[in-house]
Amino acid sequence: MKFTHDVIVIGGGAAGLTAAGGCALFGLDVALIEARKMGGECLNDGCVPSKALIAAAARAAEARISTRHGVTLAPPQVEWRGVHRHIHDAIAAIAPHDSEERFEEMGCEVFRDWAQVTGPQSVEVAWRTLTAPRIVIATGSKPAIPPIAGLDEVPYLTNETLFALEELPDHLVIAGGGAIGMEMAQAFRRLGSAVTVVEPGQLMGRDDPDSVAVVRAALEREGVRFVHATADRVEPQGAGFRLTAGGETIDGTHLLIATGRRANCTGFGLEEVGVAMNDNGIVVDDRRRTSVKGIYAIGDCRDGPRLTHVSGYEGSNVALEITLGIPAKVDWSALPWCTYTAPEVAQVGLTEKDARSRYGDRVRVVTESFHDNERALTDGDDAGHLKLVLKGRKVLGASLVGKHAGEMVLPLAQTITGKSSSFALGSAIVPYPTRSEISKAGAFSAWEPTVFGTVPKKWAGLVARIRRRLA
Repeated sequence: MKFTHDVIVIGGGAAGLTAAGGCALFGLDVALIEARKMGGECLNDGCVPSKALIAAAARAAEARISTRHGVTLAPPQVEWRGVHRHIHDAIAAIAPHDSEERFEEMGCEVFRDWAQVTGPQSVEVAWRTLTAPRIVIATGSKPAIPPIAGLDEVPYLTNETLFALEELPDHLVIAGGGAIGMEMAQAFRRLGSAVTVVEPGQLMGRDDPDSVAVVRAALEREGVRFVHATADRVEPQGAGFRLTAGGETIDGTHLLIATGRRANCTGFGLEEVGVAMNDNGIVVDDRRRTSVKGIYAIGDCRDGPRLTHVSGYEGSNVALEITLGIPAKVDWSALPWCTYTAPEVAQVGLTEKDARSRYGDRVRVVTESFHDNERALTDGDDAGHLKLVLKGRKVLGASLVGKHAGEMVLPLAQTITGKSSSFALGSAIVPYPTRSEISKAGAFSAWEPTVFGTVPKKWAGLVARIRRRLA
């Protein structure tokens, strides 16, 4: 069969761009298809605009503490148009990295239209039939909308519409207490909105509860209100709405649905060609291969973790497998994620709960507090801790909560994957004073009983006695 391309990639978000760019840089003929905005959810509706909003909110929060460290600031004056401009300036600054022009320069043939998979090796797009021995599906995800009675009768926001707001909400009600809900709750509260979070389960449910408790306390101090209940019904009320949750009524002006995301994998012809799916997306193996030979699925559209850096990782793996023929399996042993509240919450590897369910009493936990970190004390911001989860002296996971917690994940990930060790981390020389010293302290605590144990003490005593005799 004569093919038009070596590989066809459907989706121009983090996963698809990484796969397409990688294959093109190896010299393959790549067709890259994206019907909507290049850069996908992360650039346009997710990571980039949310972090820009968080940055603006942090500036306002700092000014609200009128006197600190002997320095007095004027109260903040929040101009929503300026915040809105900052958000979209950030998107515009990063957009060239993900642009059609950049990937054409790499060697991709870019199609800006909807794709339809018509066979294991064929795709129709823009009235053309493209063929290739490999197809990569990277169609992302979309907001999961919960079955709240009356929701269709009121306007509501998701992450896809939130950053287009032209006014600051007076009272933002957020359905969902995951990462997106918590980040946006704090950000809008700091900018001046009243904020209520409605969540029936555990806040930030995939994170360590001890870390989440620190964040919840911080948000409550800033004025975020939490309602532990299911959002049952919503109805128009004046210029806003009234939400009923667990017998309580909440009147708000803006409603944000932040109850997770679901795979965007239907409507592309995949079912018709035999690609297996479940309730969480396209079913794949460890190499991201679907049930149809030659078709891969990566990123949010497949069953698995939904994080931008995971999408990039899978895109790289698939690009290597397609270009060099080297099987590349995913490894989640040191999977990291971070929630960018203040303080931040970061996790890498297993949580304490997951580790204990797998290894039982063989798990040991070492906790170091930022109360004992001298950079945190000089900052006047010592909230939070590091929790190292160990089996013996091997690090299985780490949970961090504190200022810039996400910046401290890299060396911990290296110890989990075996590219470093807890002993190497505990004996490393790091700059003083830095927050990263907490990782060194935690790792050293894992070795302290051994280093200062009975045998080393006896040896030290022997050396001392010999030295006295020879002196």
